[in-house]
Amino acid sequence: MTLALDTRTTSRDPAVTPRGDALISIIGLSKHFHVKLGAFGQTAAEVHALDDFTLDIRRGETLSLVGESGCGKSTAGFTMLQIHKPSAGQVIYGGVDLAQLSEDRLRPYRRKLQVVFQDPYSTLNPRMTVGEAIAEPLLFHGQATRGNITEKVATLLGDVGLSPRFAMRYPHELSGGQRQRVVIARALACGPEFLVCDEAISALDVSVQAQIINLFQDLQERYGLTYLFIAHDLAVVRHISDRVAVMYLGRPAELGPKRAIFSAPLHPYTKALLSAVPEPDPARERSRKRQVLSGDVPSPLDPPPGCRFHTRCPLAVERCRREVPAWREMAPDHFVACHRVGEAIPVPDAA
Repeated sequence: MTLALDTRTTSRDPAVTPRGDALISIIGLSKHFHVKLGAFGQTAAEVHALDDFTLDIRRGETLSLVGESGCGKSTAGFTMLQIHKPSAGQVIYGGVDLAQLSEDRLRPYRRKLQVVFQDPYSTLNPRMTVGEAIAEPLLFHGQATRGNITEKVATLLGDVGLSPRFAMRYPHELSGGQRQRVVIARALACGPEFLVCDEAISALDVSVQAQIINLFQDLQERYGLTYLFIAHDLAVVRHISDRVAVMYLGRPAELGPKRAIFSAPLHPYTKALLSAVPEPDPARERSRKRQVLSGDVPSPLDPPPGCRFHTRCPLAVERCRREVPAWREMAPDHFVACHRVGEAIPVPDAA
């Protein structure tokens, strides 16, 4: 079943034309957090969690967002959903810029835009049964009545591979994989089109991860879902993705089809990330050379000028330290932000 998007807006809604086949268009999105530093909070500062982020997420695809911890992946997903209000930029969905809507006017759109968090236990109320947790959004958004709520909850549990009997259990009575299935069922309750999966399998055992990945793929086909899949595990990303976006310190570094990113990466940072993935063949693992990055990720409180990767990049030149690299399409649907891509300069290897 494919869920149709209701694109009707009130006369007050800031209508915007979406780009091409994009379900969601992110244009110049930024998110800065204001913090107080010092023992008495006397110094104000800004964390540049997300800066000038532009991206289209196409209807029906799985777009994976990868990068080191602290690079802004989760912030990007939460800002798209308006969990964090953006500091600048647009989030265009259904012809409407969500960033311009008040919380009351956002409510109808929240049914269509949902999130699955990393830790299912922390997202479930321990005092509510599974059935109550799933029923809550259905009743809140008027998608069910007291008369048919039991049937709807049972259907959702079945869709995620759980027996209706689980409706009477509490979160502490479930395994990690079962809790994550409950969280997915709750996210599906109001018929969303778009799911942000924020490290949705990283807290699970490896064998359970495979089951949840297969569940996500099955639900995508059954419900007509579009995913933003935020992950560290590049093996999982390679399996589930249609396209992959690589982030570094709040900005996109590379975006392209899965095959292009994994077989012909362009950005030095992407190459370093892929170099860290272990080979399943022990002989190949022993013989290959890795690209090891020196130094640490700069602080988002004071990001470096120019290309933010230049402090760790083996190819950096003076231009990289001064100018922000343009977002260039180097091959069909394959984009990169790097001054030196295309130059015949090898990246030094480190054993």
